[in-house]
Parts: sequence; structure tokens; C-alpha cells
Amino acid sequence: MTSGNGVVLRRAVAADAAAAAGVWLRSFAAALPTVVRPRTDDDVRNYFRDVVVPLRETWVAEATEEGHGIVGVMVLDGTSLSQLYLDPGWRGRGVGDRFVALAKERSPQGLTLWTFQVNKPAHRFYERHGFVAAEHTDGNGNEEREPDVRYEWRP
Repeated sequence: MTSGNGVVLRRAVAADAAAAAGVWLRSFAAALPTVVRPRTDDDVRNYFRDVVVPLRETWVAEATEEGHGIVGVMVLDGTSLSQLYLDPGWRGRGVGDRFVALAKERSPQGLTLWTFQVNKPAHRFYERHGFVAAEHTDGNGNEEREPDVRYEWRP
């Protein structure tokens, strides 16, 4: 567990699943309005409850101020940073930077991640943290069928 700036990063527990899914849904809608999601909101909530939180290395950012709760979620899968989403109102406050630092601590040998080609703010964010674009695809390998980019970070 790490804390700073009124936000604690900690491993997610079962009770966090709904709030983490809510962050994912709000973040996706704000950051990727042109990307067609193949799954319903309920599908996403069920996936977080049944798979992401109990079976993945899932971390949440919890604001310590009254009434804020979970404001970010990060999922690691070995050397893959498979998800990093922040509540839209919490972007630009250093929470994402702290998540990336934690991911690098957890996977010091290196990390990979995928992001959509249309998500230029994510490209800038990850490149600022030393990630390099390694592969561009037409989106045939993801369920959204949206062109994407694989990034790598090597220490």
C-alpha cells in the first residue's frame, strides 16, 4: 500500500469491484467516445466482480477525502499493464504517475501494454514514462476491432 496526495494505492478486495468497474466505465466513456464497446455496462461490472478483482493483480486508488472513494484502477498480468483507468475528474493529479511507478516496481524487468491509436493522451502519458511504441495493429486482435498500439518499457 502506498499513499500520497490524499490518495492511497492498495490491492483491490471484492467489495471494490463495483466501484472499480464504475471508474472503468466513466473513464472509457470520457477518453474513448468514438470506440464502440462490445460489452454492456452490466457485462463490465460482472467481469470486474467475477474475474478482474478476484483473479488478477488489481490495484485501486482510493481518495481519502470523504465521499470520493475509488478514483482509479490498475490491473497487472505478469509483465503486462493490462488496464489503467482514472475517474475523469482525477486525471492530471499524479494518480496515474503513481500507478505506473507501482507497475514498474512490481515488474522491474519491463512492462508491455496496449492502448488504442485514437487515445493520443494515453500515448503522451506512457511515452513520458519511458514507454516506446513497438507495434501498431489494425485492431483485428481486440474485441473492439479498434486499431491499437503495443507499448514497451524496459529498464
